[in-house]
Amino acid sequence: MPGDGTEKTSVDHEKFVTSVEKIGCFTAFVGLLVLPFVPRVTEAERVALFGSPHPLPEGIHMPRTSRSLAAAGVAGLFLAGSVVAPATASPSSANWGRPTTSDRTSPAEAKRVDRVPTPKLDWYACYDYAECATVDLPLDYDQPKGATTEVALLRVKARDRQARIGSLFVNPGGPGGSGTDIALAAPYFLSDEVLDRFDVVGIDPRGVAASQNVKCFPSVKDQTRAYAGLNVAFPWTKAEENAYIASSRAVGKACSITGKPLTGAMSTAEVARDMDVLRRAVGDKKLSYLGFSYGSALGQYYANMFPDRVRAVVIDGVLDPNAWVGQGKARDQLQETRLRSADGAYKALREILDRCKKAGTEKCSIAANPVAAYEKVAKRLQKAPLVIEDPGFGTVTIKYSDFVGASLGALYSPNGYSDIDAITAELLALIEPTSVSPARRAEASKSLTARAERARQQRRFDFPYNNGLETFLGVDCTDGYHPKKVADWPALSAAEDKRAPYFGRAWAWATASCGRDAWTVRDEDAYTGPFNRKTAAPVLVVGNYWDPATNYDAAVSSAKLLPNSRLLSSDNWGHTAYGTSDCATGAIDAYLLNGTLPKKGTVCVGDVQPFMDLPEEPEVTRAAESKSTLAREGRPARGEPKRLPPVVAPLPAVGILTLR
Repeated sequence: MPGDGTEKTSVDHEKFVTSVEKIGCFTAFVGLLVLPFVPRVTEAERVALFGSPHPLPEGIHMPRTSRSLAAAGVAGLFLAGSVVAPATASPSSANWGRPTTSDRTSPAEAKRVDRVPTPKLDWYACYDYAECATVDLPLDYDQPKGATTEVALLRVKARDRQARIGSLFVNPGGPGGSGTDIALAAPYFLSDEVLDRFDVVGIDPRGVAASQNVKCFPSVKDQTRAYAGLNVAFPWTKAEENAYIASSRAVGKACSITGKPLTGAMSTAEVARDMDVLRRAVGDKKLSYLGFSYGSALGQYYANMFPDRVRAVVIDGVLDPNAWVGQGKARDQLQETRLRSADGAYKALREILDRCKKAGTEKCSIAANPVAAYEKVAKRLQKAPLVIEDPGFGTVTIKYSDFVGASLGALYSPNGYSDIDAITAELLALIEPTSVSPARRAEASKSLTARAERARQQRRFDFPYNNGLETFLGVDCTDGYHPKKVADWPALSAAEDKRAPYFGRAWAWATASCGRDAWTVRDEDAYTGPFNRKTAAPVLVVGNYWDPATNYDAAVSSAKLLPNSRLLSSDNWGHTAYGTSDCATGAIDAYLLNGTLPKKGTVCVGDVQPFMDLPEEPEVTRAAESKSTLAREGRPARGEPKRLPPVVAPLPAVGILTLR
């Protein structure tokens, strides 16, 4: 049950294997070679270049472009001012820095998972370069011999079997993101050194993707009718609010009735229990884990439920678990009131607009007065939608929520600042037609309608049954506490908009189906804390200053909660930090491989900064999510350029201008 057990015991230090010691020694040696050639940037130069309000601690350098551990990992550590301990140092003082004691898994929690027999994974070849398996796990861990649910796994095996460390479990976020998808994408975004030494393992959480699916409606027809009011980024007019409330209530009730029993067994705690059983099944004594976005919540749940079973946990793009759940009086608040995702998005937008003005019209088309331009477009669309008649695409109607939704979607990408500029300028040209030439108006119309068509194609589906929203709600509504009545969302979301303009409503309405008069199913074994357990190995907490989904403040508060953790800060753009600079990527890789933590106070700098000249390299894109696309492209060869991880956004991609 929640909060079981806090007793402590002495934990023996694990011995380092020779291969890990060699990596640490080699890393330090290469670092000594490259250190004299790493360029330094003064604080004055940093502010002049990027205008960041966050100072760079002494010893931090500009990021380089290599993604190998020798350059990326070590450069990241030198950027952080850290030193790699010599291979001869004792485990108690080098690298892992394990405490002499850690909190133990509570007796109740240990009983739940340890009495489940270790599954025998019958791996088979799949998707060209991976292996797949499925396993039946208890639907309710209090009844290990009762009903089960099928859970799917995928692994990409370590390339250097002799130097293999173990398995690295990965999760892309959501909730509802596919772990098997991101595991298959691992060769596209993880460093070659990590791929050499870890089997990368992804689990589709119960209810999700290749695992037994949650299904809240008996047919696609019933689902489509219930979803009718949800086909906007967020409701703005009274009519849209009424339709959104009706659909949210219908979805909540359907998931609480037709979606059972799975909706009552999809909490993050259940997935953490599954992961512990499967950790044992792949032969690992302790867990190595890399989780993005909502995956940070899963990592924190595991670390607090099984604190003595942690080898290395990295969480990137962090949700504060207490805010996620809702503690005490906060249980009746909107989850967004606690998480403050909209605050992070608004902060990022304003910073982009400020940097646009400094960059000038040569690099930003709305540089004359970016804030006024954005506000003018927003206020005009608040009054009435913009209707574009295009001979190729027909009638395109752009609402205020479409503009805000597209802006939020753009903020997820390191290069999204260019979309903010372009969309605002194009809409401004159509809203104020006399201010531009006929050719410019035609160009703006063509660009916006083409974007709308691409967004429409991305959202187009009927068969088969798509349960993406239901997997998101199945976790969020069960994990966290939410307001009592769905009908309260209009007033509550309007209050969010006053605190965090534009984005408050967008984030607030996402959880409307979780209103307690609609979503009534609960998981009696959901974990609600505490989230301050001392783990057997540190938790590396990675936060991005400009993250539009997981507010940087949550990384700070989560690191303060965990007594044995280290905060790595990053001044990069987009959602999450891995892959945005050699500093951040190298620090994460170095910790996963040999336990070396970045120095306290480390701040990495993203390669891409708004309206600055990009490096002489191809634009960094996210790895594909589709397994069929990844299998068709095949496993990339060593040394190929890396992409960003396919992180799953916490919000559904809706809105006529919102591209995935």
